[in-house]
Amino acid sequence: MTPLLEVTDLWIAYDRIAAVRGVSFHVGAGEIVTLIGANGSGKSTILRAVSGLVPVSRGRISFAGEDLVKLPSYLRSQGGIAHVPEGRGIFGNLTVQENLRLAAYARRDNEIYSDLKGVYHLFPRLGERRLQWGNTLSGGEQQMLAVGRALMSRARLLLLDEPSMGLAPMLVREIFRVIKRINEQGATILLVEQNAHLALEVAHRAYILETGEVALSGPSAELRHNPQVWEAYLGGT
Repeated sequence: MTPLLEVTDLWIAYDRIAAVRGVSFHVGAGEIVTLIGANGSGKSTILRAVSGLVPVSRGRISFAGEDLVKLPSYLRSQGGIAHVPEGRGIFGNLTVQENLRLAAYARRDNEIYSDLKGVYHLFPRLGERRLQWGNTLSGGEQQMLAVGRALMSRARLLLLDEPSMGLAPMLVREIFRVIKRINEQGATILLVEQNAHLALEVAHRAYILETGEVALSGPSAELRHNPQVWEAYLGGT
């Protein structure tokens, strides 16, 4: 079966310095795949390359069998890729509901309202605050809104960049419960996350990045018990 997303020999450079060097990985339909690594390992850069926000020096990015490298970012979004960036990127001068409805602007189906209700069911706080300005929400609520906005686009692939960043532990657990739940409902997810414990709990497979290269990969259950991963990312001694 052809993977939904396949990245092959990906190279990305900033000012002639290679930030990503020959990375290859794939994401199957219905999977959660996580990219784990320290700051500067290339994780977020890879997500930005998949969504078309940074140019690729060399390599191939294939989505549903189509080469994306020369495809503009907006066409990738229309084709079914939704990027939830680090820092959330919501519209602070719009209400919660306006943010969510804006994500469905390109849709022409009759199920937008039912999807909106579905987002409020996943995130009851958003329903309670649906008429509240985005910039008045807490950090956790803004993260919920960013994920909900991606769901409103009915994307086939969700790119989640550091969804736990800056959140209190209780909210981090809540965000990850929702990530697992939307995956169980059929969403395919590529997750970048520094919280290796939780990332490996929810993901089916993982790729460990070091200085722009894949150092290890495999099923998350196996990597959780790998001494190298445990020592470097899970707090082992």
